[in-house]
Amino acid sequence: MSKSHQHPLTTERKQTTDSIADKAKQAVKFKQELKRKISRVSRWLHIYVSMVSFAIVLFFAVTGITLNHADKFASEQRTQQIKGKLDTLWINAKDTTHINKLAVVEYFRNQHKIKGAVSEFRIDDSQCGVSFKGPGYAADAFINRQSGEYELSIITTGFVGLINDLHKGRDTGGAWLWVIDISALFMVLVSITGIVLLLFIKKKRVSGMVVAVFGLALFIWLYYACII
Repeated sequence: MSKSHQHPLTTERKQTTDSIADKAKQAVKFKQELKRKISRVSRWLHIYVSMVSFAIVLFFAVTGITLNHADKFASEQRTQQIKGKLDTLWINAKDTTHINKLAVVEYFRNQHKIKGAVSEFRIDDSQCGVSFKGPGYAADAFINRQSGEYELSIITTGFVGLINDLHKGRDTGGAWLWVIDISALFMVLVSITGIVLLLFIKKKRVSGMVVAVFGLALFIWLYYACII
């Protein structure tokens, strides 16, 4: 029977079969294209996020070591003791709400070049206490409210103390806390994209995942062995 005289049902079945085959091919093609896109995006993210976060990762890696051996750098700490007297009009008001905190703080900043943010301003019947905190830095002033005389203690922990505080985000302010959050996000992205790229390498996929699972198991074992 010639093609022009094929039975209508046969023609319909053939068209249905061809349609199913085309859809299957399109599905396979879509999956392949999706995999290629995921691979390209993952590779791009892994390379450029790694480069952008290189200095950040190196910083937190190095400060992780210095934090673990902080006692070896204790000799860098310096303490300075200063005595002086400020205007009693700022602190001698009977109503403590009238104490001029701003004038007191600015006096110490201008007179003694005090750095850091004010972490506490304490007031009692006989004295005031002002604390300034910053990474690797602390200053505490104790002021006699009657005479205006004060004792100021300034402690600096050196460069290592500074970077250790930056690592911990201690007394660093909101801006640096954002840096820590973004750094952590970069590290997560580098780790995830690394795993995704590994899954696209057939020859290394199994061995790579075995090593990753081994590393995770080792970390958990060390945690329970050393911490708990």
